[in-house]
Amino acid sequence: MKEWNSFDTITKGKGMWLIDSKGNKMLDAVASMWCNVWGHSNPELVKAITDQSKKLQHSSMFNLTNEPAERLADSLVKISPGMYKVFFSDNGSSAMEIAIKIALQYWKNIGGKKTKIATIENGYHGDTFGAMSVGYVPEFFSKFKEQLFSTIQFPVPNKYKIPKGFTFIDYQDYCLEIIEKKLSKNNNIAAFVMESGAQVAGGVIIYPKGFQRKISKLCKKYNVLFVLDEIATGFGRLGSMIQYNEQKSIPDIVAYGKMLTGGYLTMAATLTNKKVYDSFLGEFNDWKHLFHGHTYTGNPIAAAVANENLKMYQRNHLIKKIQKTSKIFEKFYQEISEIDIVGDIRHKGMLMGIELVTSKKKKTPIHPKKSINKIFFEEGKKHGIYLRTLGNIVMLVPPLAISEKELNLLLKKTIMTIKSARSKVVNC
Repeated sequence: MKEWNSFDTITKGKGMWLIDSKGNKMLDAVASMWCNVWGHSNPELVKAITDQSKKLQHSSMFNLTNEPAERLADSLVKISPGMYKVFFSDNGSSAMEIAIKIALQYWKNIGGKKTKIATIENGYHGDTFGAMSVGYVPEFFSKFKEQLFSTIQFPVPNKYKIPKGFTFIDYQDYCLEIIEKKLSKNNNIAAFVMESGAQVAGGVIIYPKGFQRKISKLCKKYNVLFVLDEIATGFGRLGSMIQYNEQKSIPDIVAYGKMLTGGYLTMAATLTNKKVYDSFLGEFNDWKHLFHGHTYTGNPIAAAVANENLKMYQRNHLIKKIQKTSKIFEKFYQEISEIDIVGDIRHKGMLMGIELVTSKKKKTPIHPKKSINKIFFEEGKKHGIYLRTLGNIVMLVPPLAISEKELNLLLKKTIMTIKSARSKVVNC
């Protein structure tokens, strides 16, 4: 905290660029915290916000509803195979808290006694207490460990860090064998919770092909609810609209957020299949209903901009565009990997993680006395880009609609930044 004694004030956003009070421009390499789709000040999204704000700004969804939220729920169900109903909330952490509560209450509602949550190590699902419990990243949450509820955690295959004596394929099989052994012997596991397609905040760990699908099959085999977090990985970030569809692993519960509104307003959603939804139906005195609510649940302005955002995906064929544009990353693999402090590059869709090390051979993470985040922010600013790191990982998470020209520029500037920051992260 003491390192940050002042902050640049952003006064305007235009396209893929942020502009501060002094007129300096920075290419937004983190999509304003991984949520921006179309860039800043998009006229279609601004119009959707403005038009809805003239009609209805907010109305509670306690005993009431509103047209934009109803339309959005219908659209989300249509694009989400296997899903049946939607529960709106304000942000990704809340969406995952709701998913956890639904999963646990489901078993109580049907007369079961399952109470444990299974997860994979180093996952991330948000910063609230339930989300911290199921997505425990030690660097972030160790100070709260005693207050978190216990979960059953399993290893995740990371191609860059394979235990001695294993090939990558062997280690995948080993991880899956551990999961199956535990699920087969523990009848108390209510749900298996994981990010869909990749771990993002945990270091950009891209799952091996078929890994997530095999876990979903194990959950079905042993009667465990499968809960997926697509808050950061869905809606095109990894190259597909609905990531679990690409992974061929239809869940019982899924959470969306971040890019749902194009990154313009805060909103999230938790969807369930019909089996889970139906378990909450009953007479009032059955007490099967979900005691959860938010003041701004289903906010009509947020829903209106989300509806326009989803239309824009279709009109602009965004997913196809992402699949083409994302190949630009591959052109820079060799140049980035040749930098002596770069240990590994991990990439899928519009997401790249560059792991910084002191030794390529030993794969020792860089840990300077001054925060890497601070160093890379300052060096990135000098080169006209807004960068953010997580630990020793340089994250590139640009707005999804970034042009090929701008993505080329972003990658060139990132290479310049890593090279100019080298002496500061190695010697400090």
